[in-house]
Amino acid sequence: MQKASPKLQEIVRNVVESMGYELVGVEYLSGYQGGNLLRIYIDKENGIEVDDCAAVSHQLSGVLDVEDPVPGQYSLEVSSPGLNRPLFDAGDFQRFVGRKVNVKLDGSIGGRRKYKGLLLGVEDDQILVEVDGEVYPLFMDQIQEARLVPEF
Repeated sequence: MQKASPKLQEIVRNVVESMGYELVGVEYLSGYQGGNLLRIYIDKENGIEVDDCAAVSHQLSGVLDVEDPVPGQYSLEVSSPGLNRPLFDAGDFQRFVGRKVNVKLDGSIGGRRKYKGLLLGVEDDQILVEVDGEVYPLFMDQIQEARLVPEF
């Protein structure tokens, strides 16, 4: 997961929040299926429907065309976070303490890159994940991708 630049995140946040939605996160993926992809995750209290994504996409397209914060061509995708919601920052991790998460690191710690376990908390610049009874402190800046594990 590649986070978007702070300028791009600010532009997207202003549009999304002015429309009454929560901005979950912004990803910019270069070289995605032969092109570039700008993926926006939005949410609201009663969930997201296709019409919500279309409305945000339409409004955001106009603003991005004028502001031009992304060089070159790209595809814009607006979606709900889904059941396996991505976690982007310390606030996300704090909000979902007590839930199971899948975490993938940029590199490995002790030969391990993937952790699936209970999110115990956030301390400074680390999250704490319990896997099979052992607690692992994982640095936020080493996290490539983190998502909630769906509960049924």
